[in-house]
Amino acid sequence: MSRNKAIAIYLLGTLGQIWMICVIVFILRNLGVVINYTTLAGMVAIGVGGISSALWGKIIAVKYKKYGIKKILKDFFDVKQRYSSYLLALLFLLLDFCCIAFNGKIVLNAWYMPIILFLKAIIFGGIEEVGWRYVFQPVLQERCNYITSTIITFVAWEIWHFSYFYIEGTLPQVQAFEFSLGLFVNCFILSALFIKTKSLWICVMTHSLINVFSQLAIGGNQYVAYVCKIIIIVMAIVLSTSEQNKKETDASVH
Repeated sequence: MSRNKAIAIYLLGTLGQIWMICVIVFILRNLGVVINYTTLAGMVAIGVGGISSALWGKIIAVKYKKYGIKKILKDFFDVKQRYSSYLLALLFLLLDFCCIAFNGKIVLNAWYMPIILFLKAIIFGGIEEVGWRYVFQPVLQERCNYITSTIITFVAWEIWHFSYFYIEGTLPQVQAFEFSLGLFVNCFILSALFIKTKSLWICVMTHSLINVFSQLAIGGNQYVAYVCKIIIIVMAIVLSTSEQNKKETDASVH
């Protein structure tokens, strides 16, 4: 399978699958069927739509990257990573949410709520990393530079998310600008983490924690948030480009 074919199949498969579910959901809702988390039909639609990026990521990983299913599963659950990888993820998370320390707060209804939300976020969030960071962006970077490939990934990922929100029935509640800006920054965080750590698990964990903190955090100073977002993007670019330059230098030496 060629590189261009792998990119095309991933995008057509991922977006095509979720758009097909969107059409079915549209028809069912117009027939009076309730589609959300409270109904079986809704759960099936959300599940089939939500699994699309991971499913097609797995397909391309096998067909193009020549990864076996065991390797994909091992990489997904491989929590045994270097301390530096976890510290880097923690640094990005602190920058992403430090604005909460200024006129914001974390709301906890129960001590175990973050654990439940984290486990849920792995299934409804972290699993997406199999497609976007583990396969799609690395393949893109075989032909595009880091910044370009991150922006392309962001556009595709954003389209996918808004389609998913339509299936969930939460689209009217989404604040488009704030969500898009957050997603844009998350693209830089997660792509830099994968390039630097080469760990799918670190991306899965970080994606899941971002989802958890986004649900628990309220308020915060927006000026601090914007400054931190700029710092994150610059840091991600520096880390990723330096890592790629190092890889190219090592390849030329050998």
